[in-house]
Amino acid sequence: MTRSMNSSEIVDSFGQMVREKGIDRDRLITVIEDIFGMMVKKKYGMEANYEIVVNMDKGDIEIFLIREVVEEVEDPTLEVDIETAREKSGEELEVGEEYVEIINLAEFGRRLVSTAKQNLNQRIKEIEKDLIYDEYSDKVGDIVVGDVYQVRRNDVLINHNRTELILPKQEQIGKERYRKGDVIRCVIKEVVRKGSGMPMVIVSRADSLFLQKLFEQEIPEIYDGVISIRKIAREPGERAKVAVESHDDRIDAVGACVGMKGVRIHAIVRELNNENIDVINWTDDSHLFIQRALAPAKLLDVKLDRPSRTAKVHVDADQASLAIGRNGQNIRLASELTGFRIEIVKEGEEITKTMAEYEIDINEFIPEFGEELINSLIAAGFKTANDVILAPVSDLLAKIPGLSIEQINDIVVEMKKAFAEEE
Repeated sequence: MTRSMNSSEIVDSFGQMVREKGIDRDRLITVIEDIFGMMVKKKYGMEANYEIVVNMDKGDIEIFLIREVVEEVEDPTLEVDIETAREKSGEELEVGEEYVEIINLAEFGRRLVSTAKQNLNQRIKEIEKDLIYDEYSDKVGDIVVGDVYQVRRNDVLINHNRTELILPKQEQIGKERYRKGDVIRCVIKEVVRKGSGMPMVIVSRADSLFLQKLFEQEIPEIYDGVISIRKIAREPGERAKVAVESHDDRIDAVGACVGMKGVRIHAIVRELNNENIDVINWTDDSHLFIQRALAPAKLLDVKLDRPSRTAKVHVDADQASLAIGRNGQNIRLASELTGFRIEIVKEGEEITKTMAEYEIDINEFIPEFGEELINSLIAAGFKTANDVILAPVSDLLAKIPGLSIEQINDIVVEMKKAFAEEE
């Protein structure tokens, strides 16, 4: 019977958890004491007086049942007769003294021992879940480096310090292809608890936060707070615009970010699979900021309608295509960066390339995903494809009952394809 649960084996395995998983020794000892205490209560009664001693260093667990020596036993849970106490202890105990008996695991029976073992395993899993959640919740926003160990259709699994990180499809850079064994850098985006499973640690290479953290790593002035990143607009793997501001008049923010001969910015560009990065100086002057955001186009005039957050930008005919950019990319990023809905007005005529053209009503996806799912998304506040694409995974999981990460990946990928086709 004892083979199924030997005390020294239990302590050894728990000691291994302390070393490998960083589980607190005192917390583990408390768990062992609780589980073995329940075993004693089930066998000897809820009022039993006992003591559990766990010695992690010696690899031993001792269970002591404590009863009072009496002439005549009324409650065998709490009392023992004087003859039995003297015989078993080999001591001349007197009435009123305590008789301490060492309980062997074998005395609890196979079924009780098996139940205790299951409870121990369950409690350890719960501790592991808490440890992972607490550790990675504290690291949200940090860049981590891990090894790709599985590539699936909707996500990539990454090993980081024996913890599984999930890189969903929508958090990947579109052009990148990942292979098992690749060393990969990404930012911890969120930690999601769903159901009884292990917490899901979601990481990203597509989020603007990843680009921001790369700037902090490569540019000491940003890390030290001399230069701050005010805003980022990004289409992962394609192009990004980063607005920066210097808090020291002697330091040029753009020059510091680019570095001598572009060495600093090139390191970031290489990490992002040659994503083009425009670094511009932040300003509170909206006219000037829009001009900088639409570079390299040269503008004739910028007319703002602040209540509607609309900007009409006048350009010469030969500058219109530069302002709009390939597939509207430049104007989209400039609009996101400045917070204005930008319309390009060619000399003498209006060009209808606005951000509105790149909004797709979510109802258009009913054929792909069905009316029930689309209605659920609308009821949760997601009106356009952009609303869904830009939403955190945790929001979608929380607001749409029964939705899985795999389904979210499918939805986002399909909506991004629709944008590409529109363009």
